[in-house]
Amino acid sequence: MTTHEPPSQFGPSALLTPANVVTLFRIGLAPVAFWMMYREQSSWPLVVLWFCLTTSDFVDGRLARKQGPTRSGAFLDPLADKVLALGGLWTMVVAGRFWWVPVVLITVREVVISAFRSYYGRKGLAVPASKAGKVKAFLQFGAVGWVTLPPTTDVTWLSNGFLWAGVVVAWVSAVQYLAAGSRATTTMAR
Repeated sequence: MTTHEPPSQFGPSALLTPANVVTLFRIGLAPVAFWMMYREQSSWPLVVLWFCLTTSDFVDGRLARKQGPTRSGAFLDPLADKVLALGGLWTMVVAGRFWWVPVVLITVREVVISAFRSYYGRKGLAVPASKAGKVKAFLQFGAVGWVTLPPTTDVTWLSNGFLWAGVVVAWVSAVQYLAAGSRATTTMAR
């Protein structure tokens, strides 16, 4: 039995697909969440906004799989994740809630992987996100989420545990990503 992908409802160069609209809302509302984090650090409206922004990644991904992926979506979706994760983490550093060292480690990882993704992209290669990359995002979003949740805002071991676990998984996924890219370029060279 063969499985067929549903026909794409949008061409690969489409910009305003439903999935991309969700992603653009995520990016557009991110500064509101950062402002609330800096100002309030912990509140129920902030928790709701953060939860919606971080879990809507599932919604745009599901829409993209159902209606067909686009090049713009392949660019915008990881961008939204990076904006939310790094913006939330750095806002908490500025607010004095997180130590800067783990956030710098995460930021350096994102810069390195973005540079390699650009390099591989110029060679015509696309290395898909790994499961570890998805866990990384969950942990980083969760670190910020535990600080914004009023009952756990002062339970620092919980948010710091998620933050440091996010650092470890980020670098593990970076090694996996670089290895996959290296294998792909070696295969291409043959």
